[in-house]
Amino acid sequence: MKKILTTALGLLTMTCTFAQNPCISAIYTPDPAPYVHGDKVYLFVDHDEDDATYFLMKDWLVFSTEDMVNWQYLGAQVNTSTFAWAKQGDRAWAAQAVERKGKWYWYLCCNTADGKDALAVAVADKPEGPWKDAIGGPLATGFGFIDPTIFIEDDGTPFLFWGNKGFWYGELNDDMISFKNGYKEVPGYTDPKAFGELQSKMDWSIGKRRDMTQYEEGPWVTKRNGIYYAVYPAGGVPEYMGYSTAPTIHGPWTFKGRIMDEAENSFTIHGGNITYKGHDYMFYHNGALPNGGGFHRSTAIEEFKFNEDGTIPFIPFTKEGVKPVGTINPYAKVEAENMSGSWGIKLDRLAGCEHYVTSIHNGDWTKIRSVDLGAVAPTQITVSVLNVKNGGVIEFYANALSDKPFAHIEVNKQTTTITAPTFKAPTGVHDVYILYRGGDDELFEFDWWKANK
Repeated sequence: MKKILTTALGLLTMTCTFAQNPCISAIYTPDPAPYVHGDKVYLFVDHDEDDATYFLMKDWLVFSTEDMVNWQYLGAQVNTSTFAWAKQGDRAWAAQAVERKGKWYWYLCCNTADGKDALAVAVADKPEGPWKDAIGGPLATGFGFIDPTIFIEDDGTPFLFWGNKGFWYGELNDDMISFKNGYKEVPGYTDPKAFGELQSKMDWSIGKRRDMTQYEEGPWVTKRNGIYYAVYPAGGVPEYMGYSTAPTIHGPWTFKGRIMDEAENSFTIHGGNITYKGHDYMFYHNGALPNGGGFHRSTAIEEFKFNEDGTIPFIPFTKEGVKPVGTINPYAKVEAENMSGSWGIKLDRLAGCEHYVTSIHNGDWTKIRSVDLGAVAPTQITVSVLNVKNGGVIEFYANALSDKPFAHIEVNKQTTTITAPTFKAPTGVHDVYILYRGGDDELFEFDWWKANK
């Protein structure tokens, strides 16, 4: 009874207070690295473990969206075992991926088996993998060699930037996995005019405090209208988001100041900006989810507009996040792991292309925003479940769980694909909640759903 009451109270609270930020709530997603490719945004993140009491990170995850609010989980495509030379089971830290001439390159940081900070590269034909070690060893090692970011110049020349308590960069060869002429410190890294006024910070490479610029770690390098931007966590711990600009990729850099405050319930902040469908977005992470914190961080997104002079304005945090720039078609198969929010459920930790919602219990739910049910209401809903442990019910609601469901589907151990009639289903565009009901034990796993005329 206590579990049922707790679930009900959590359901009521989350239904009333749920917002778009963080934008993924089924799993922790720190250090977001978005990448626009065609009509999709791919989101590459690392992953804080649920039981972490310090940084405990074993794998990297991929998501995608076509509307900026519903994020489809594409799996845990790379983990530390992808790199035989790496320390296993931990230190799967910040990363960024890019497509180049039909291949995908994922630049990651981890530790070597003997504990050195290292940059790694994985390669694949598509974001869903399979990914493999592109080199067979680290691209570079050194103290503070973490948080790589890849930038490709207008003429196709690739550059890699990275660093904590240091800021390095190097031009890559056309193979994307080796440096053309080695690498060096970013010009002006120690100059307060370039990366913020000097302050006394602990430099672990020498074991004592020294004056350092505001730049801390996690660079994100872009170009817009001939201006180069380096966005980065700044100011020590806790971090805020700052940025510098330059007229060339080699500098000189000029510090432009703070664009985001310190993240909610997190002493780190890490992310970057993209332009998608005519909108500019800044990604970052915070600790705002239930049980969130400095070692349980989640991706959040804010929309912003560049100032007329090309500067980035100060970007306040919001609970509402961003608005949808597209709709979901429910008459095509909708993967259960494509959602804008959730309560209670988890995602699988698999590579490959087949994924599903797992750890489903009584009272758990998922939310899909901006579902276009059309001018004629659906007459049926089909669902596909797997690994049925206990029977239960899947209910579909429009706009709020406080309303009556428009579909009620009973799940048992004998059937995995089930079609049920709808009743008083709405037309037009609505947010859709999917609620799971059953006994006290785990129910089943959910693969996909589809509306039918």
